[in-house]
Amino acid sequence: MAISPNSIGSLAADSQSLDKLRYQARQSPDQALKAVAQQFETVFLNMMLKTMREATPQDGMMDSEQTKMFTGMLDQQLAQEMSKRGVGLAEVMMRQLSGGLPAAPAAAPGVVSSAYQPDPQQDFVERLRPHAEQASRSTGVPANFIMGQAALESGWGKREIKHADGSNSYNLFGIKAGSSWNGKVAEVTTTEYQDGVASKQVARFRAYDNYTEAFQDYAKLLGGDSRYAGVLGQADAKGFAQALQQSGYATDPRYADKLVDVIGSVRARA
Repeated sequence: MAISPNSIGSLAADSQSLDKLRYQARQSPDQALKAVAQQFETVFLNMMLKTMREATPQDGMMDSEQTKMFTGMLDQQLAQEMSKRGVGLAEVMMRQLSGGLPAAPAAAPGVVSSAYQPDPQQDFVERLRPHAEQASRSTGVPANFIMGQAALESGWGKREIKHADGSNSYNLFGIKAGSSWNGKVAEVTTTEYQDGVASKQVARFRAYDNYTEAFQDYAKLLGGDSRYAGVLGQADAKGFAQALQQSGYATDPRYADKLVDVIGSVRARA
């Protein structure tokens, strides 16, 4: 069977398109499926036009191999234009096949995928867990409980206590600066509860040079103040949270319930 110049060009174009589709399938399977469905629709329409041409007598005075070749090129172009406008076949194919799409490839090392959304809570846990584990060894309080309290008091690091100039106090536990505190201080407006009623007050909080100092001071506070004796040795989150609230660590009447929930979130990310 003779191969026309148009057929040779089509074969080359199809080969190039196939290479592009292979690459696209690796990078974005859903977009590759759309392209394949549209190309199939183009091929189908081209075959339909070709069949219609063959059903029409072509032995007139103006018919020749050259006119057949150009007619074929015209039909191919018509099929492409019709496919761009869409006749519905590509959409049907995509609905049929989209359920079996493979998962998108993982991003290369050091490259953040556009589909990936970082978890700030996971980042908070991973960054500060070594400090919590050190404090756990000093106090006997499970590291997850310590991380949960740091997350609750600081809003997972989003509401850390700041100095007036915006610098960090590293005080993740909301420890206030009483008369016995001789270190640096950060004054901020905070919410306090009296008889269950919330009010805004300006309070003085301890400030540190880094998170290591903050966790060390927290461990020293729990282990060195007799009012927290009931907190140490608690083996379950609820008992730990309730003991903290009963000791007067926080004035929020729902502090224990909130802390239990946050500890559960920390455990899920451990």
